[in-house]
Amino acid sequence: MLAPADCTLCLIDYQPAMFFGVQSHDRKVIIDNVQILARTAKLFEIPTVLSTVASESFAGHFLPEVAQAVYPGHPVIDRTSINAWVDPNFQEAVRATGRKRIVLGGLWTSACVNFPAFSLLDEGYEVFFVADACGDTSREAHERAVQRMVQAGVSPITTLQFTFELQQDWARSQTYDGVQDILKGFTPYGQQVRFSKWALGAHASEAGAAAIAAE
Repeated sequence: MLAPADCTLCLIDYQPAMFFGVQSHDRKVIIDNVQILARTAKLFEIPTVLSTVASESFAGHFLPEVAQAVYPGHPVIDRTSINAWVDPNFQEAVRATGRKRIVLGGLWTSACVNFPAFSLLDEGYEVFFVADACGDTSREAHERAVQRMVQAGVSPITTLQFTFELQQDWARSQTYDGVQDILKGFTPYGQQVRFSKWALGAHASEAGAAAIAAE
């Protein structure tokens, strides 16, 4: 399994022009999932590489909910290449982490995720991609890209799988509150977390009132 000490997260081309073309997923879901990935990586102190393509001339800046809210001041590597791996600055950033397990998310799946995934495999890395944090111009395009990566040996995971695989145990108190905050802020399950806390609080209040009445 993935562990906080052995992987690097690469988030690629989460930019306005790329989101415009996404038809395979609800774009809001992708935006939420990318924030979960970024916040999880920050919480578990996982090195993260952010990259854009043609940000000034065409595609726009990296999603501010990540680049500004989660990683203010973090370098964003801008490229001209579709395949992030052929950019020397991207390569340098990945290699500088010293880690051989790479987790990818990006837009679009069939190009900006497929291409670096295959290049990283060729370089001897173990590669994972976060399927529900990627998107493409159609469901067909996304699914065929996913199928091609799996056939090549890239491992598919989901956003929450990434979070839970790193947490492993709810008794891990150092990151428990942070994971709960991520769930509450960006997932439907957050409603259950809120309800459970309310229900436990209400039960405790009722129990306390009953104890006082009994006295």
